[in-house]
Amino acid sequence: MCMIFSVDYRLTEFEARVLGALIEKETTTPEYYPLSLNALVNACNQKSNREPVMALDEDAVRTALRSLAEQTLARPAASDGRVPKYEHRMQEVFNFHRHELALLCVLLLRGPQTPGELRARTERIYAFDDLDSVHSALNLLMRRAPPLVKALPRRPGEKEGRFAHLLCGDAELRVPPATVDANSQVPMEDSDRLGRLESAVNSLRTQVDALQQQFLEFRKLVE
Repeated sequence: MCMIFSVDYRLTEFEARVLGALIEKETTTPEYYPLSLNALVNACNQKSNREPVMALDEDAVRTALRSLAEQTLARPAASDGRVPKYEHRMQEVFNFHRHELALLCVLLLRGPQTPGELRARTERIYAFDDLDSVHSALNLLMRRAPPLVKALPRRPGEKEGRFAHLLCGDAELRVPPATVDANSQVPMEDSDRLGRLESAVNSLRTQVDALQQQFLEFRKLVE
């Protein structure tokens, strides 16, 4: 029996990543699904098909799993082995069609995207025939009560509008996440940017010092 969706979810970015990874791996690597904690950590921290790239540790994933279980979106899976495994419950909660679940999965893993990007990136999970079928599935998600997806305002210079999931709240009110380290909670992208700026400043200082030295030598020759 499927559950009736009536809760307005507010997942954290970590919970969204864990949930998206579980949905993805169910289809792309069914032989390893449900996932062990170690496999789930690796899936969350993949450098491909993820935006932003994260560095979640086991504690962060356990915390996310606990919260997802409380919200009925994931749970420990029945297993004969000693290693605990985990699975999502999206089909039971929402009674999704496969194409709806594929779109939501990619939106959870990669953030706002255009219909063209979604069609290309969902191919391993569900093969859409054309862009019209992508729009049709997006409309189904937007007509949910409450809606699970929304169309974002088109930005200057964009040819296509983007769509975002709403499981983490209103997409327009969320600050785009940088690459995150779960231990420090400090955006690694900001740290990298600061390092590049410092390096650039040091390089400029070196060049200015060299120019000043050349100018002094030139003035001596002229005098």
